[in-house]
Amino acid sequence: MLVRSIRVLLFFILMSAVTGLVYPLLVGFIGGVAFPYEAQGSLISHDGKIVGSEIIGQKFSGMAYFHSRPSHAGKGYDANMSSGSNYGLTSKNLRKLYEDRVAALKRQHGRGEEPIPADLVAASGSGLDPHITPQAAQYQAARVARVRGLSERVVNDLIAQHTEGRTLGFLGMPRVNVLKLNLALDALGQP
Repeated sequence: MLVRSIRVLLFFILMSAVTGLVYPLLVGFIGGVAFPYEAQGSLISHDGKIVGSEIIGQKFSGMAYFHSRPSHAGKGYDANMSSGSNYGLTSKNLRKLYEDRVAALKRQHGRGEEPIPADLVAASGSGLDPHITPQAAQYQAARVARVRGLSERVVNDLIAQHTEGRTLGFLGMPRVNVLKLNLALDALGQP
């Protein structure tokens, strides 16, 4: 019985070492060699300084910038507190939140009754989505162009240049990375 217990204990220690130490280190090493950019967090640098990650959204509130979709992760875009709002579809709080966001967007953009893209009103499930739809970017184009003193055509051309297609040609939807688009705007000159 004692020999069997020792074998079980040794097997437990061995499997703990393999699954808790060897496997994670091996996968981390392989990932770092095969995908170094992704393994380091897909970080984006601008003028030698890290300004964000390609895969984690961030808040842009200035009128001269494209705005990301809303976030419920912590106080907004907190990668340590990734989450949605947890409001149910019939929640009065959720309805009020959406109504407030729609009213704010209409005030900011002066668009009256024109439909507002859903991703400018509803947060993603994780609260960290770095992308908006091309339609959400185009909805904001007139405001950004006006504040920056650019033509809408220039801004819409930037949106087109930064629109990513479907992954592998058929997965997901076309999307625009807000950080990359705003960096491209800054490259044209400060507002």
